[in-house]
Amino acid sequence: MVKVGIIGSTGYAGQELVRILLAHKDAEIVWYGSRSYIDKKYSDVYGNMFEIVDAKCLDDNMDELASKADVIFTATPQGLCASLVNEDILSKTKIVDLSADFRIKDVATYEKWYGIEHKSPEFIEEAVYGLCEINRDKIKSARLIANPGCYTTCSILSLYPLVKERLIDVNSIIVDAKSGTSGAGRGAKVANLYCEVNESIKAYGVTTHRHTPEIEEQLGYAYDGTPLTLNFTPHLVPMNRGILVTAYANLINDLSYEDVKAVYDKYYKSETFVRVLDKGVCPETRWVEGSNYVDVNFVIDPRTNRIVVMGAMDNLVKGAAGQAVQNMNLIMGLPETEGLMMPPLFP
Repeated sequence: MVKVGIIGSTGYAGQELVRILLAHKDAEIVWYGSRSYIDKKYSDVYGNMFEIVDAKCLDDNMDELASKADVIFTATPQGLCASLVNEDILSKTKIVDLSADFRIKDVATYEKWYGIEHKSPEFIEEAVYGLCEINRDKIKSARLIANPGCYTTCSILSLYPLVKERLIDVNSIIVDAKSGTSGAGRGAKVANLYCEVNESIKAYGVTTHRHTPEIEEQLGYAYDGTPLTLNFTPHLVPMNRGILVTAYANLINDLSYEDVKAVYDKYYKSETFVRVLDKGVCPETRWVEGSNYVDVNFVIDPRTNRIVVMGAMDNLVKGAAGQAVQNMNLIMGLPETEGLMMPPLFP
């Protein structure tokens, strides 16, 4: 039985970790960490856990937790994990960090886009980017996992085969993405109040969203390490969960549907959690909600010689907690799909 601790268990991603891990036959949660609700019953914070979780919330003492847990999930704001991790902790336990602290390999880039000083840059090189479908072998032997961002996961998995096989002009990529409001976290913000969000849609972080360098860096690795630059524009839509990515790029050569489909099948046919849809079927967030699946598809526009790529997933599952559990399964030598085979919810 893998003993698991969660720092940040009362945020949306943390609560989703709890929900998934409670149904995981090989995991036991031993620490429900929360700065905001110390000593409060977890089920008083989340009523859906009434008579399911009797534990009280604890603090974020990672030193103590490291001696009790085989794996620590840090579902915390940027900067916290980096301020807590040290060699002694990593010698005792493994960490799956759901923040951005170890996703970007260049410290200056991280500090520029996130506006904070990195507190433990000595661990950045060691950290493995936890996109399982791409870095599976490296993840298995890692002790520090940088769990990818939600927008990033959907964007990269949608575009990866095209970039890896050099079918598109990578500097022509435009990513248009939409997210439900849970992506902004559970903290009280005026901009996320019901009356502010309902019956409206808006772009935000235009040209400045901090997932941009993460997408560029990871797709750059797929492009034989060649740096690339793209446009990424996120939008907030009035729904609880979901990410929908629509990406555009110029094709380098004339390609048929069959040509491109063969490339997607090459990378994803054996992947449980990436579903390449049938021809003409566009991904929809309602068909992945509550699951660890990513649905992808594409349409070729011969008039402009561009390809339109689409991806849909649940931002709290494959975009956060589900992917984190997938990483835990790999680093602990468990079946990768354990605890994650729940079908999408509908309606």
